[in-house]
Amino acid sequence: MPKITKEAALRYHSREPHGKIEVVPTKPYSNQTDLALAYSPGVAEPCLEIEKHPEDAYKYTTKGNLVAVISNGTAVLGLGDIGALAGKPVMEGKGLLFKIYAGINVFDIEIDEKDPERFIQAVKAIAPTFGGINLEDIKAPECFKIERRLKEELDIPVMHDDQHGTAIISSAALLNALDIAGKKIGNIKLVVNGAGASAIACTNLYIRLGVKKKNIIMCDSKGVISTDRKDLSDVKKAFAATTSKKTLEEAIAGADVFLGLSKADTLTIEMVRSMNHNPIVFALANPNPEISYEKAMASRGDIIFATGRSDYPNQVNNVLGFPYIFRGALDVQATSINEDMKLAAVHALASLAKEEVLDTVNVAYNKKRLVFGRDYFIPKPLDPRLLTRVSMAVAKAAVKSGVARKKITNWRDYEDHLDEMMGYSTKLINRLFAMAKSNPKRVVFCEGNHINMIKAAIVSYREGICYPILLGSPDRIKAIAKENGLDLKGIEIVNYRNIKEDRRRNRYAQILTEKRCREGIRFQDAFEKMNDRNYFGMMMVEVGDADALITGVYSHYQDFAKVAIEVIGLQEGYNHFAAMHIIQNKKGTYFLSDTLINRWPEKDTLIEIAKLTHNAVKFFNHTPVMAMLSFSNFGAERDGSPRSISDAIQYFHENEKDILIDGEMQVNFALNKELRDKSFPFNKLKGKNVNTLIFPNLSSANIVSRVLIEMGEGGESIGPIQIGLRKPVHFTDIETSVRDIVNLAAVATIDAIVHDEKGSDNYRM
Repeated sequence: MPKITKEAALRYHSREPHGKIEVVPTKPYSNQTDLALAYSPGVAEPCLEIEKHPEDAYKYTTKGNLVAVISNGTAVLGLGDIGALAGKPVMEGKGLLFKIYAGINVFDIEIDEKDPERFIQAVKAIAPTFGGINLEDIKAPECFKIERRLKEELDIPVMHDDQHGTAIISSAALLNALDIAGKKIGNIKLVVNGAGASAIACTNLYIRLGVKKKNIIMCDSKGVISTDRKDLSDVKKAFAATTSKKTLEEAIAGADVFLGLSKADTLTIEMVRSMNHNPIVFALANPNPEISYEKAMASRGDIIFATGRSDYPNQVNNVLGFPYIFRGALDVQATSINEDMKLAAVHALASLAKEEVLDTVNVAYNKKRLVFGRDYFIPKPLDPRLLTRVSMAVAKAAVKSGVARKKITNWRDYEDHLDEMMGYSTKLINRLFAMAKSNPKRVVFCEGNHINMIKAAIVSYREGICYPILLGSPDRIKAIAKENGLDLKGIEIVNYRNIKEDRRRNRYAQILTEKRCREGIRFQDAFEKMNDRNYFGMMMVEVGDADALITGVYSHYQDFAKVAIEVIGLQEGYNHFAAMHIIQNKKGTYFLSDTLINRWPEKDTLIEIAKLTHNAVKFFNHTPVMAMLSFSNFGAERDGSPRSISDAIQYFHENEKDILIDGEMQVNFALNKELRDKSFPFNKLKGKNVNTLIFPNLSSANIVSRVLIEMGEGGESIGPIQIGLRKPVHFTDIETSVRDIVNLAAVATIDAIVHDEKGSDNYRM
């Protein structure tokens, strides 16, 4: 991470508009009617409803998605008591994180009041505005009283994140670190350095997880907190140990876990070396930890280490918790954030860290691969799965523990809602996965020695999408898996070039010869072709030794397209096949065709592409509304591709009137129905939102689909999906991501399911 300079930080915060957050209207306001509904007289109606039924505030106002970030500025980051106003940039920053990670709106409120009682009364007075309250940067011990009283006296979630955020994230880290260390939580000896709000909250939560209080030693700036000391506050007395040890150095000898929430450079290399085997060291002081990463790594080879910094592995970062904890609490209109909800968040975070890391996360952190272990046992903040995993766990715990006013019964719908809220609709993908899991098929992953194919096969098997078959050398595949920390359990490997497969190659060659003998293919030629992974894999599908196939991360699409036509063949009644991408973004789901196969389609090819695409869109349970695209509109140009498109459209309007299609048209008219209907009122799509785009040539289709995917305009993409082949054979792009291959595996499995149900003669995707 580049060094953050004073000048860069000030420039970031001061450029227009000043600060980091703003209020954005969510309802129309363009005319007098809109304004009358928004304010007087229309606003009186929801006011009266809320007066009669206070719970309707969640229905008619933003209360249910609004959190107050409240501070008095007495313990701001590592800056100390700098005052309420000086702490405002931090509170705005917290608001920004709530919004970008969980879609929660925030008002930051800085209260210039240090007296706990008066601060409590101020917060209580404004509480009706909000669905939840995040207390921030309030010094100990006042923060304990403030949070306790507000939780007791308010009926909305209240959480002091400095206490519980760190406790929740570090607890998840502790569970996973203990797993790596091979230690049981009930047996460990824990040393805590620091006795402030975070340290107390962390220790209490660790105890709930199973750490025995008798095995804990806590230190403050004066040394070990023991029963011999007479200077302890009531909070510290609860953690006083009966021990003769006086210093951190004495306390840490033989310890299993060190938790630091104190200040820089209080832990030495020698102290770390005195700890038990596989020592777990959480040095969480910010901005500089109790021991630097470099010194910690140099101290011993078996250390399991985490800090609060983003430039080192295993960052204990509160952003992994608070956005999603409040998201789950708000969505069930919880009256509090209780211990069950915190523990649910802990276990959700710990579990997520053990799952396969998404390619997008690896790329975001410039990592070749992140694998659960000493260098990765806490999820990364940019992992998009945090929203659903943690929020759902918290919401479920709230319902189960009885603090939810609103019950959720369909958790799959709630998961879809969370994704849609952040602009990433996965309903279609979830549905595809569910369909595939209902009847998983045998799917050949042709390039079995490609790391992405291996990863995708493992994920597909683990998620129950299919039974993967990797083609390639078992020794090579196993070596790659071992090098990358991957488990091949359950994955079939077929060495198509092994002499043991000669009998199968012979059978495949004979069948291919019989099919293509009138096209000049001799048995010797066919047998030689079986040394090619694509020929061998497609013959597996053709003869029923497998149900579907995915290939393409090494090959050029024209090469395997030729093999597919030769081995699999085209659907009956068609002379062409095509490829389609599905793009999902904030506006909806769009189907783009042909993005891979036909370079310069003429009229007849365009007609077949449109028919195949129409059937495919219906296959994915959408009603196709199709636009054929060009650089001109409705006959403005009469030469080249516009003429071919115009002739194709004429065919549909005369012969396929049930297919809703029109063109040729520019893309802005296709996607903007108001503009289209106003400019060309005669169009056949009047009043309809186009969801299917047919492109005039391969170049334009491929460029548009890739731009949408690479720029992130698609929350998720699926494809390329082959349409028009007799059997389920699908080609991916060169060096495509693991997730894209997994998505395609789901499509291939469903393709195979439908193929089995309908039979090859009547089969259409």
